[in-house]
Amino acid sequence: MVKNNIFQKIDDYRWKIPKSFKEGMLTDVIIYTDEKMLQDVIADKAYLQCVNVACLPGIVGSSLGMPDIHLGYGFPIGGVAAFDPKNGGIVSPGGVGYDINCGVRVLRTNLVYKDISSKIKDLTNALAREVPAGVGSAGSISLSEKDLDKLLVEGAKWCVKNGYGDQDDIEHTEEGGALAGADPSMVSGHAKKRGMSQQGSLGSGNHFLEIQEVQEIFDNDSANKFGLFKGQITIMIHSGSRGLGHQVCTDYIGLMKKAALKYGINVPDRQLACAPINSPEGKDYFSAMAAAANFAWANRQMLMYRTKEAFSKVLGASPGALGMQLVYDVTHNIAKFEEHRVKGQGSRRLCVHRKGATRAFPNQPVLIPGDMGRYSYVMVGTQKAVDETFGSVCHGAGRRMSRHSALKNIKATELLKELESKGIVVAAASKRGLVEEAPQAYKDVADVVKVVNNSGLAKTVTKMRPLGVIKG
Repeated sequence: MVKNNIFQKIDDYRWKIPKSFKEGMLTDVIIYTDEKMLQDVIADKAYLQCVNVACLPGIVGSSLGMPDIHLGYGFPIGGVAAFDPKNGGIVSPGGVGYDINCGVRVLRTNLVYKDISSKIKDLTNALAREVPAGVGSAGSISLSEKDLDKLLVEGAKWCVKNGYGDQDDIEHTEEGGALAGADPSMVSGHAKKRGMSQQGSLGSGNHFLEIQEVQEIFDNDSANKFGLFKGQITIMIHSGSRGLGHQVCTDYIGLMKKAALKYGINVPDRQLACAPINSPEGKDYFSAMAAAANFAWANRQMLMYRTKEAFSKVLGASPGALGMQLVYDVTHNIAKFEEHRVKGQGSRRLCVHRKGATRAFPNQPVLIPGDMGRYSYVMVGTQKAVDETFGSVCHGAGRRMSRHSALKNIKATELLKELESKGIVVAAASKRGLVEEAPQAYKDVADVVKVVNNSGLAKTVTKMRPLGVIKG
């Protein structure tokens, strides 16, 4: 039993901090977790960031924390909040994050484990050659300024138009791979310069490309609809908007601090600097953020194209013959205008911030990566998520150990031996990056998925185990 004077237990998977907890709160905080993981939430103190979000103007519904919640910049990672533009609702870079549209896509194949069991190392090495990874890594294509501006508007559609995919990819990507409202003129020259050479690169940190095997099926109907079956080889790609998105966030945090003063918005944390959504500053940020999001969707499209090329070269067959198709692509860090009903009232157009959280609309694939030593999941969204969390769930396992602590307590050689003992082949851009992303630095994603499944926000469809991992 967790003893605390902060959280009120609603049920086994929901905990409330009432708005009476702190002066200035406009709504309650609801955190989805179980009693076991609540201890991590309390120790990490990310719940206090949820409390601060509950103080922001125009918030509707509750300030939400997903079961993978941990400390972030401004909003917690695993934080969700919606704001009403007609009631002074704000938009905040801290509610989106530095890696705008960091997200995940999953590819299916017709392959099974025995088809590649003797070639996992070859495939991993081929992917490491085809997919640039690591800090500051250059991408696989060179863009002119004119092409970059087009890509910032068209997102993944730009890639398809230029031969890097097909229309089916667009239909299986959130927002069709392009968020409306993007304006390249709102993206600074410095941000564009940083992104110019990085299109089609994995990056560093928690980004990865992973060859996986479907180990277990929990929902046969959904698995069939998604084209997934037991023993199947899948590929998961996790990356974002690289230096361009990071610079957009940096640029607008400074502007938002001035805007908050201009509009008399008192935030409990400077990292929550914001502006009214309908203000010139709010509109400018949204347009730049949308452009960065589109850069990320194009980036994952390019990474998928290079992945198909690597598989084709090693296995001597075309991607079509191998049955390589996109299951879905979801974003984790974004603000979007969506129609939602709030507490049974009529539908309202809201600006929904998902920071380290995944959209989970009914019948939509929900992609939940774990760590490189255990497993990842595909789930399917439900109407209950729409009703309770603006159609949102967790985005992964969630850190439970800082990068500094990981570097202090984990040795790269021992980690590699541990992964090798599990039959996992790893190609890492650096030992430092590998150690920072060690499995023990993360919560067990099975615990996180259990909360999401048992709370009814999404249903578990498949579990996949890692076979080959490319780390930035």
